[in-house]
Amino acid sequence: MRITFRCPPELERVLPRPMPARDGLPEWLRTMPTTARVDLLDADVRTVKHCPPFLDAMQTGFLVPLACDLRVEKGTFSWEWDLPPTRLGRISRSPISFHHPEQASGSPLHASGRMFIKFNGFWTIELEPGWSLLATHPVNRADLPFETLTGLVDADLYGDGLIHFPARWRVPDFAGVLPAGTPVAQCFPVRREQLELIFEPLAGAAATRFIEVKDAVAAEPGAYRKRWRAPRG
Repeated sequence: MRITFRCPPELERVLPRPMPARDGLPEWLRTMPTTARVDLLDADVRTVKHCPPFLDAMQTGFLVPLACDLRVEKGTFSWEWDLPPTRLGRISRSPISFHHPEQASGSPLHASGRMFIKFNGFWTIELEPGWSLLATHPVNRADLPFETLTGLVDADLYGDGLIHFPARWRVPDFAGVLPAGTPVAQCFPVRREQLELIFEPLAGAAATRFIEVKDAVAAEPGAYRKRWRAPRG
């Protein structure tokens, strides 16, 4: 899958680049324990650090980084970022902009006093023909003080336009700095095609395979990782 990112040439040395998601894993994932004590069981159990689907979801696709340091003080946002001018016309010089909360009226996202921001994009993203870009909150990143909304962009056709990433600010009393490079969205290329849903009873050879897989997973810790997990580059 070829993904092409472009930005105004004057900004190329200023902007952090999108990165493969596997290169932007959070520090807490690296340092969390592999087992944890459960008093109710009087035993140790494996943590999600052992769970391939959990890890693979976090390592798939690419991450879009915050363009510059963003200082937040209880709902007030500020930054110091001196972008050079560009010959390609007027583009935003702000790392974020805002949405009116009323734009979410009638949806579960809307609540009184809830703030919506938009992380501005500075890279165009072009996919191969027939592919769209699913953009969502960085997977399993409940540590971030915002929640990026999920959207789908036909980035093969819209490969010359900037994509922005709206988010719900979920920690009203947050005070601190989001450093440049903080992931604000995780993106996955998805093929545009109709789904054909087929429903069948588990019988015959499929039932035999089902029992074999079920018994193997129950008998051997890590069986999925060892026997069925696809290799990744």
